[in-house]
Amino acid sequence: MSSRLNPYLTFAGNAREAMEFYHDVFGGNLTVSTFGEFGSPDPAIADKVMHAMLETDGGYTLMASDTAPGMDFNPGNTITVSLSGDDESLRRHWERLSESGTVAMPLEKQMWGDEFGMCTDRFGVAWMVDISQPA
Repeated sequence: MSSRLNPYLTFAGNAREAMEFYHDVFGGNLTVSTFGEFGSPDPAIADKVMHAMLETDGGYTLMASDTAPGMDFNPGNTITVSLSGDDESLRRHWERLSESGTVAMPLEKQMWGDEFGMCTDRFGVAWMVDISQPA
């Protein structure tokens, strides 16, 4: 898999509705996973979207989630640029993006097996980097 650049949208509880709309608009394959499916014990968020991904036949990839517990939802900061793949260059991109910025979550192994981190670069752009593990 090569690296890819795709938008990641955040919603205040209506991510599923939004992604189903985008699926209707663009077609393709939509996958949706909830916080409950990933083991969250909180029934208030069990049906909320932890991660959704729309991959279209035209080559678009759009990802989204509901606002995670403990995170603020402020319209205007509801989009994050997400880099993902198994290319080692992603680690270098992470280092460059985070070095003069603010790290919200260090790049480290997560429960789904990938290395994942979140930062805001020195220009105020929010980034997520997900490095998948070789199969």
